[in-house]
Amino acid sequence: MTTVINTIGNEAHKRAPAKGSGPSPAGGQPGGLYKKREPIYPKLVHGKWRTIKWLVLIATLGVYYLLPWFRWDRGPSAPSQAVLVDFTHARFYFFFIQLWPQEVYYFTGLLVVAALAMFLVTALFGRLWCGYACPQTVWTDLFIVAERLFEGDRNARMKLDAAPWSFDKAWRKTGKHAVWLAISLATGGAWIFYFHDAPTLMKQLFVGQAPMTAYASAAILTFTTYSLAGTMREQVCTYMCPWPRIQGAMLDDHSLQVTYRVDRGEPRGAHKKGTGWEGRGDCVDCTQCVVVCPMGIDIRDGSQMECINCGLCIDACDDIMTKVGRPRGLIAFDTDAAVLAREEGRKPDYKFIRPRTLYYGVTLAVVSGIMLYGLLTRSPLALDVIRDRNPTFVRLSDGDIRNGYTLKLMNRSNAPATYRISFSGVDGARLKAVGAPMEGDSIDVALGPDGQRSLQVFVTAPAPQDERHSTPALFKINSPAGEAVKKTVFLSGDEGHGDEER
Repeated sequence: MTTVINTIGNEAHKRAPAKGSGPSPAGGQPGGLYKKREPIYPKLVHGKWRTIKWLVLIATLGVYYLLPWFRWDRGPSAPSQAVLVDFTHARFYFFFIQLWPQEVYYFTGLLVVAALAMFLVTALFGRLWCGYACPQTVWTDLFIVAERLFEGDRNARMKLDAAPWSFDKAWRKTGKHAVWLAISLATGGAWIFYFHDAPTLMKQLFVGQAPMTAYASAAILTFTTYSLAGTMREQVCTYMCPWPRIQGAMLDDHSLQVTYRVDRGEPRGAHKKGTGWEGRGDCVDCTQCVVVCPMGIDIRDGSQMECINCGLCIDACDDIMTKVGRPRGLIAFDTDAAVLAREEGRKPDYKFIRPRTLYYGVTLAVVSGIMLYGLLTRSPLALDVIRDRNPTFVRLSDGDIRNGYTLKLMNRSNAPATYRISFSGVDGARLKAVGAPMEGDSIDVALGPDGQRSLQVFVTAPAPQDERHSTPALFKINSPAGEAVKKTVFLSGDEGHGDEER
């Protein structure tokens, strides 16, 4: 398949270690495993894709920084923060959705949905997530904005870095790093607001009364944001992130990617105004597609692992094509199959529905449907049953058998509720709860809003006449809001087990 990413050849050709760079192996020979990072100075470009990136940047950063401050009324007994991971009370709140630790499978399902969505998007549009919505890309873009504010665009930054130290260079570098640290601190600070009430924690942070874990988490995220978006940038995408290496399994000849249309661009070369275009391609070899690339690659070398499909090279190339009077789209979102078809004189055929996209799409819909059904139909009450194992049962002096169980009840609603607990499957069974006066066929337990309780329950029943050792049974709880049922067993005999109470 022609979309196999030209990683090894291109990277070896373009990123071969410079003479004397990197650590020297034993024997003092030049070279080594790693090459010192060469700074990339992406030039500011204007166009459709750059505008889309600005909009996505504003939207994603807005959600990240502002979401903890949104309020959501859940009643007097629940927190009012719209999105909150409440470790103290073991809850996760997301607007009208409330998840308990026992519902961790929803988080697993969410991760599966996210992975399938990324697989589907990659199969259709290549590494689009990386170019627009990945946190590394978004914060790197934000850091570059601060960099341009103090140091100027590409040529000015290159000139400043090459110049000797002076007051002008010092204040520009200091100002840039100060803004980077402020952005990083805001990033770490915003993250911890998802785990505490944001207005309360904000006050505590400034007076030194916040939990130590909040300060430590903010410091760690400040450091990682500053390091990854400020000093490592494209190295994170190329060397640290596993997705560039995984994405090759999702791509095929019909995946839309940022593509240099070699069938139209070659042979390339400089063009003088007033000369004809016969016998040559539209590429004027201006290298503007290279100088605007945040990854520092040349898209004309073909599909590469480093390409994040941001489309900035498309904007740069379209601008040049307009200036030289040629059609836009020399670099565009296209497929390898379409490029090959035009080279062979055939009409391109774009296939968005194909086996792999159908598989990803159907699987995504099924998993999403299961999760949605579970959320819509889940009961506001929950019951867990743990049968006592020591002793497994007790034979009373009158011949009856007693089993012990620990019941964990949860009221997931915002109103108090009274639950009736019953036991079925064993004839003549009687229930008694520790700490509760009631005894009989059923017992009632009151729970406050958003509350939970562990209850020790003893079930006593006559010994079975057929000498069965184990009888399937059910615990059931009923309330006006619904019911919950849990399967268990009632043990009445087992050689070598059980105690006798007289």
